[in-house]
Amino acid sequence: MSDTVSFSQLMLPEAIVRAVTELGYETPSPIQAAAIPKLLAGEDVLGQAQTGTGKTGAFALPLLARLDPAQNDPQILVLAPTRELAIQVAEAFQAYARYMPAFHVLPLYGGQSYTNQLKSLKRGSQVIVGTPGRILDHLDRGTLKLDKLRAIVLDEADEMLRMGFIDDVQTIMDATPAGRQVAMFSATMPPQIRAIAQKHLKNAEEIKIASKTSTVERIKQSYVMLDGNQKLDALTRVLEGEEYDASIVFVRTKSATEEIAEKLGARGYAVACLNGDMNQAHRELTIRKMKANQLDIIVATDVAARGLDVERISLVVNYDIPYDSEAYVHRIGRTGRAGREGKAILFVSPRERRLLRTIEHATKQPIEKMSLPSGQVIEQRRIESFREQLAQTIETQNLSFFQDLINDWREKIDTTENDLAAALLYLAQKDQPLNVASQFPEIREPHARGEREERPRRERGDRPERSGERPERGPRVKREMKGDYQTYRIEVGKEHGVRAGDIVGAIANEANIDSQFIGNIKLFDHFSTVELPAAIPNEIFQHLKKVYVRKQKLNITVDSGAAPAGERRPSNGPGPRPGAAPRAPRKPRD
Repeated sequence: MSDTVSFSQLMLPEAIVRAVTELGYETPSPIQAAAIPKLLAGEDVLGQAQTGTGKTGAFALPLLARLDPAQNDPQILVLAPTRELAIQVAEAFQAYARYMPAFHVLPLYGGQSYTNQLKSLKRGSQVIVGTPGRILDHLDRGTLKLDKLRAIVLDEADEMLRMGFIDDVQTIMDATPAGRQVAMFSATMPPQIRAIAQKHLKNAEEIKIASKTSTVERIKQSYVMLDGNQKLDALTRVLEGEEYDASIVFVRTKSATEEIAEKLGARGYAVACLNGDMNQAHRELTIRKMKANQLDIIVATDVAARGLDVERISLVVNYDIPYDSEAYVHRIGRTGRAGREGKAILFVSPRERRLLRTIEHATKQPIEKMSLPSGQVIEQRRIESFREQLAQTIETQNLSFFQDLINDWREKIDTTENDLAAALLYLAQKDQPLNVASQFPEIREPHARGEREERPRRERGDRPERSGERPERGPRVKREMKGDYQTYRIEVGKEHGVRAGDIVGAIANEANIDSQFIGNIKLFDHFSTVELPAAIPNEIFQHLKKVYVRKQKLNITVDSGAAPAGERRPSNGPGPRPGAAPRAPRKPRD
């Protein structure tokens, strides 16, 4: 179906079709082709599809089409299991709605400042994308009103079940208006998910999309972990340090094609851009120049590069990671043509790890982590390139005039041939210096979380629980922790309504510590303890002191094992750290 239907044929508004086209999507994916008409018609949908099949577009596009632009209260609520997915879904909504006036989307997740979230909620947003814990917090506070909600989406419902959020999801859904539309997407359909579907969905037809195996032959795939402000430097290093004949650099927006092409041109590269604003004649001219070795690099959007077939292209750089795996396969398919080998490099920020794993899962091929070329490598590449130019010049050019000048200058300047050659070499390389190793300092990888595929499955005891459910809280789950761990104390406890999930979310999001590295958590009346790696960098430790959970500053310290007056630790609680001075007892709070 998706091979013959276009987005405009799905009866989506022109503004949305225009945005989707500029993002590089020509035809709907199978899940989009099946779900969009039903959601446009106001029906409920139960979709079973793997991540990376385009399901965000499957619910975002039709629900955007049904928005009332004059209403600034929340009309769409999307529940996502993780902070990273919530951000990605919010970004997708923003991209699809770029030509919709006065549109606002707001992501809400744990670890984020309540003050900023409250300000944004007061300003108003038509779409809210959030994690269940933080959404429930705002509902409890009365800061999020859902009385005018038109639709609710459960994205990756089975993942929310696995992470222990399903009770929160049930509570949130019960708080939504009875007549709202419901869309639920899940890779698998365990009994608990089907039970929710039967309770909340009305006459929903199940849409099941089988995942396809995408294989990309003869292409070596790698990724680099970067912050966004490191990308241009990283791109320059890749273009300098990697061997390639010609390259195409993929970005998400038309403005980015022009900006990056301009900056690369200022660095001496033979570069041009391709985007949807360029007519066919300009596009054909650019491609002819690349085929004729007049251009070495094209910076393009997905839609502008469709059908691009230039055998010289041996390197594809994904400057911006695509939102789905199909677009990624199309991109890297620009290289490795005609039986030749190709290379594809992907720039990934820490919060885009999920997209990276999605692409790996869909292509069923691992993408190897790589190191950027060092200053020494770039220096050596420049020297080798210059030496090749010299050799070619000596072999192909008539140099008699210049040889006479050399002889004349050597006598007039009274210098040796070696010094004269060195001086000429210095002048010749001034636009692109050869001695540059020290000018390329190391690009440090952002604080890395644990790799997601190594993350252990959570046990039942690991699910977030609400305060008051037990008189005494034990550890969330007993894990065998690897490496050196330290027990820390944080100044938020059961009297503040904190849950273990709140603590996990705050530490994971604010300190970039994957939850698999967060150990046992114990909740007391006035404070809590948490096991974390002992070697936390000081700047992260100081930052965690200022983080707020449930309106309480964590003020994290190394735990001494002492309990405040009137509050008893369990006998198996952590004892004093060897050599640590005992902490003075705290007065119980009123």
